[in-house]
Amino acid sequence: MLSQNDIQLAADTLWQAEQTGQQCGLLSLRFPGMDMDDAYAVQAALIARRMQAGHQVTGWKIGLTSKAMQSALGIDIPDSGMLMDDMHVPDGATVPAGRFIQPRIEAEIAFVMKAPLAGTDITRADVIAATDYVAPAIEILDTRVLRADPATGQARVITDTISDNAANAGIVLGAARHALSAVDLRWVGAIVSRNDAVEETGLGAGVLNDPVNGIVWLARRMGQYGQRIEAGQVILSGSFIRPVECPSGSRIHADFGAFGTVQVNFA
Repeated sequence: MLSQNDIQLAADTLWQAEQTGQQCGLLSLRFPGMDMDDAYAVQAALIARRMQAGHQVTGWKIGLTSKAMQSALGIDIPDSGMLMDDMHVPDGATVPAGRFIQPRIEAEIAFVMKAPLAGTDITRADVIAATDYVAPAIEILDTRVLRADPATGQARVITDTISDNAANAGIVLGAARHALSAVDLRWVGAIVSRNDAVEETGLGAGVLNDPVNGIVWLARRMGQYGQRIEAGQVILSGSFIRPVECPSGSRIHADFGAFGTVQVNFA
């Protein structure tokens, strides 16, 4: 377990990396005893620092929902991070150059809540009843931590990712709105193109067999820490494609068919 001083030091390091646009070294190397509870404590301290700067929490993201990504990191559960007001990017907007360090995107299904969810015994029925609507979305990922240590070649691990707010940087919400009862999210898919070339395709079933299950997992995990999902919050339920790199000049189009479309560009 990390000391409170080390937790704050790690959070300050991530904050500095975000402010300067210069990635920091692997926290897992700097703090070799860090476990997942420590990593979530660092994330909470980082979010507290962002709130001190005037930003507000607007929702949550779920990551690492696919078996392939979990296996690559040696875990068997997803991770989560927080969405904040300055992370929302309008559909079709162009992200200014330099806003992010190494942006990537993922296609996701967003849940917008009309009622809170709290407790470790949340069920699918609870999630369905608390959901206002679902919508197509793009998550913008970024990493304030180096992907690998230049000296040793060691890749970042799950504690690095969780500490870094689960690599979250932005959200683009599509215009379409759907009642959860009107769609089978397992069969909602997306064709994701970069500069008119198809890069990735996937189906909602890639998210824990059903994106609703991701919200159940998040609500229960939050319940363990005395947290809850609030009414009005947006929840990114997890990606069903591999991340797509977005260097300068990238034009991203996510076509969800009848479910809607989402677009974002990177200057």
